[in-house]
Amino acid sequence: MKLYGSPTSPYVRKVRVLLHEKNIACEFIVSDPWDKDSIVPQHNPLGKVPVLELDEGTPLFDSPVIVEYLDAQEGEPLIPRLGESRWQVLRWQALADGVLDAVVTRLLETRRPPEKQSAETMAHQECKIARALAFADQTAKGETYLVQDRLSLADLALGVALAYTDLRYPHDWRAHHPRLADWFARTDTRPSFIDTQPPGMNSPTASPQ
Repeated sequence: MKLYGSPTSPYVRKVRVLLHEKNIACEFIVSDPWDKDSIVPQHNPLGKVPVLELDEGTPLFDSPVIVEYLDAQEGEPLIPRLGESRWQVLRWQALADGVLDAVVTRLLETRRPPEKQSAETMAHQECKIARALAFADQTAKGETYLVQDRLSLADLALGVALAYTDLRYPHDWRAHHPRLADWFARTDTRPSFIDTQPPGMNSPTASPQ
């Protein structure tokens, strides 16, 4: 299998963390979808990453589909197959992906010419992020894992989202959400997170500068 994507994409990183946790062999091919010569559109007509190319050549996209496919292949599942715990895990992934969407939208707004930037748009996204982190802090309850008493995709997805928030929207969210901060400090030191750190990211547990 081949995974196409950018090392800085949090959606790609979520897949890479899961691959690492499940010890699944997959070639990582760095390809920036914004590059005019990118090969990503050849595999995904939407021109977005991540894209997973299966051994027979079939492409899969986007990240929720890819992680579901990979998790079903082998090893102990990180997405429960049935029951209430499955929907809890998927809800956490939806929350984490929503945080990523808001951070990305805010980031793109900051990269527009100053005279074209919308303070309203940025404030709207920041409110989304704040509400999501408050929800996570209240729901996580300071336990080691987010769902039941075992590692799941919920932990991987939220951990990636918090790390990306530190990278692209650095602010002192830890002061307002200490339980979430403690949980993330433990999660961020997992080998799967350390080995997939994108360029420019601070070391695990370090406060953003």
